Amino acid sequence: MLAAVLTAAALAVPGHAQAQTAAWTLTTAQRQAYLTYYAPLILKRADESSGREGTDWLSNYDFDRDGDFSDNRAHWRDVPAYLAGAHPDWQIRPTAYTALIEYTSAGTKELVLIYHLYNAADKDFKDIHDWERVELRITGVTGDPGTGDTPVYATITDHKDHVMRPASSLNFMPAGTGRHLMVWQADGSDLDSVTVNRHGHELRFATDSWATVAGRMNTGAKAEVDINNDSDKNVHYAFVPAGSAGAVSAWGAQPITGATAGALAANVDDDTDVPWTAVKRVTYELQDLADVVPTHWSGGGWATHWLPDTSVDVLLETPVVGESGAAEVPAGTQRFYTASRDSAAGDLTDGRDGVLSKAWFYGAYSGEANADTISGSDDFGGFAGLGTDSQGRTRGAASGDPASHGAYWRQHDFFVHTGVVDTGERTESGTWLPAGWDRPENGGFDGRWVQLFAD
Repeated sequence: MLAAVLTAAALAVPGHAQAQTAAWTLTTAQRQAYLTYYAPLILKRADESSGREGTDWLSNYDFDRDGDFSDNRAHWRDVPAYLAGAHPDWQIRPTAYTALIEYTSAGTKELVLIYHLYNAADKDFKDIHDWERVELRITGVTGDPGTGDTPVYATITDHKDHVMRPASSLNFMPAGTGRHLMVWQADGSDLDSVTVNRHGHELRFATDSWATVAGRMNTGAKAEVDINNDSDKNVHYAFVPAGSAGAVSAWGAQPITGATAGALAANVDDDTDVPWTAVKRVTYELQDLADVVPTHWSGGGWATHWLPDTSVDVLLETPVVGESGAAEVPAGTQRFYTASRDSAAGDLTDGRDGVLSKAWFYGAYSGEANADTISGSDDFGGFAGLGTDSQGRTRGAASGDPASHGAYWRQHDFFVHTGVVDTGERTESGTWLPAGWDRPENGGFDGRWVQLFAD
């Protein structure tokens, strides 16, 4: 079902009479538990012939353990050698980088959960750092995942579009230890006659039910799932959240190590049909988007990973902190460089930007219903102060800082969608969270800037 549109008056904000329900916040362990409970099940197609074995695995930013993101594309080409026993120091560790947005609305605890799926190379190795994301809004949060909470909507990245669906049209894998949104992901190939527009790691919602998949997953039936705005697509991998024991057990999923890598590579073309019993079942772990944020900071070692071609200024009210609570980026207006650096490219870049330049990092995207056309229709205009919520407010009006429009993001600017697609040019159905929503005394927490999971 769709939750009602949030209003500023209903949120726990400074000065608001919330005495009837004392504000409370989740613990670190509870936040980790919700992120794990709702972590998506990724059913992925591979394109791994001609010396590309294993290259459609998800990965982590530092899989090669050299502390340098700029060589990821070049090094990812050598995954077939890793399968053969080279690079014993590598740790592929498929990863979703997460953030948990926790806020209180009319005494009800709600969450927005973000999962950034990392691929080290994209488009037939022409591009570096491909980041697709899954976003879920959860209402009725009690502190115990699966007790009283209800998904409201999900949004996935389809190249430049943000495809949104209400919970009533989504399919989840129930696992006892989790409720995992079923998502299909394309392989990393560029456009070709076989894949048509399903390419470059794009995400689609799996429109087959879990009952359908569960009835086939251990049989010789052809491994495929139906996806939104299209038909059945091949499945060669199932990436399963490692923290959900029920899901791991159901799939018999394994982590990628030097010992298991050879058996966990698909080694097939995108148009190769395989039975469900041949699908490679791989665990992935959760880390924090906040792990990546300090690498962009102008006061740190940003030049190792990024170029100065694009930057984002953010007014930090509080520091960016690590797992120990130590500050890694201080409070104040800070500049973050976000242009992807590719040390193996002649001009050092493919023109892509890091996550701090992504509209979805701030919730400030235009939700779309139709995934048939790559429209690049992210035209909400949140940063510029043009995008308004259901109450007609810009982000500056919600934060009380209209001077931020077009100049800098405020650290806790975030737009919460309702799950209803608004076709207006500069409006979205939802609300800009007001000043103070993130404070513990108001029942809030902004996990984009806090590291929760041990590295």
